[in-house]
Amino acid sequence: MRMNGRSLPATMLLSIRDRRMRKANAAAHKATGTTGTLVASYNVHKCIGVDRKFDPERTSRVIREIDPDVIALQEADNRFGERDGLLDLPRLERETGLVPVPIFATGKGHGWHGNVLLFKKGVVRDVHQIRLPGLEPRGAVVAEIDLEGSQTLRIIAAHLGLLRRSRSQQARVVLDLMSSPDEKPTLLLGDLNEWRLGNRSALNTLHATFGPQPPAVPTFPSNLPLLALDRIMANRHGMIATVEAHDTPLSRVASDHLPLTAFVRLERTSDNSLISAVSQSV
Repeated sequence: MRMNGRSLPATMLLSIRDRRMRKANAAAHKATGTTGTLVASYNVHKCIGVDRKFDPERTSRVIREIDPDVIALQEADNRFGERDGLLDLPRLERETGLVPVPIFATGKGHGWHGNVLLFKKGVVRDVHQIRLPGLEPRGAVVAEIDLEGSQTLRIIAAHLGLLRRSRSQQARVVLDLMSSPDEKPTLLLGDLNEWRLGNRSALNTLHATFGPQPPAVPTFPSNLPLLALDRIMANRHGMIATVEAHDTPLSRVASDHLPLTAFVRLERTSDNSLISAVSQSV
């Protein structure tokens, strides 16, 4: 098996070396006090760890470790049946201050097709639930949030499909949500399920709007990350800094994905007289 032109053993050795370098860089960033809005994306794998144990409390502990201002979760609901939510969201709010962006959900699910978007301080201006094309039931949550002390940030939280053709179609739907590349600051974050880089990537169409991105950071599998399936992308140059995998003993076992984090720089605003509104698009 070859990945990106390398043999699998060579790729594994390179991943181990890069993992050590990323840990060293993460420690350096903490020491220098990197600032900004901390955003994260985390495929929680239905709260089933690599040890095959179902443990929502362990998943919540990983989220508490990250301590994000905004986090997008994937696979936070049962996929079939009533789509029951798997996390204790009221307890998570008490312990972290994170509240879910409100959506129109059926059954007892937390989110839309397993996507849950949570934030700490701010006001939700608008929410849309987007059904993505493809053979699998996939979706995205699009929210405009006035984070406390910052301007409006649009967030597209998505989980793209396993099939390349589906991912290409879904990427085009994401682009259709953007009317122009210079509009309001926008983040795309989630499990985009694309391990290919360069011209073979199904995400190439996103470059027209989201432009050159920070280097892809491997997050899968969590115990030896080789593939950069999870991404955080922005439509403005210089908006994202310090993209890292949240690599800890707990996160390595809690899910088959490591969480991905980034600091986002947003302009400050004095407009706090905002009204929360929720709408739906399917």
